[in-house]
Amino acid sequence: MMKIIKIILIVSLIIFVVGCFPTHSVEKESEAGFLMGIWHGWIAPISLIIGIFDSNIRIYETNNSGWWYDLGFYIAVIAGFGGLALRRRKKNSNF
Repeated sequence: MMKIIKIILIVSLIIFVVGCFPTHSVEKESEAGFLMGIWHGWIAPISLIIGIFDSNIRIYETNNSGWWYDLGFYIAVIAGFGGLALRRRKKNSNF
């Protein structure tokens, strides 16, 4: 029973993440702002991999609000990857 629940949760999470990928769209949708920038920064590695197979998926939202979206995106990218590097460095040090 627990295995079925885990599978359902994983599939639900994948569907949720796939629905929020930045796309290349010429339609006049609402602009992506600061919070969407943070989200797109967090899922950037996944977007890169999926983008290889689907040319409509991008790492960066083309229809964004400008500076605020950029700030959110870079905060998420730096915090995600920079935080992993710092954690790894502390874990391997002999101090």
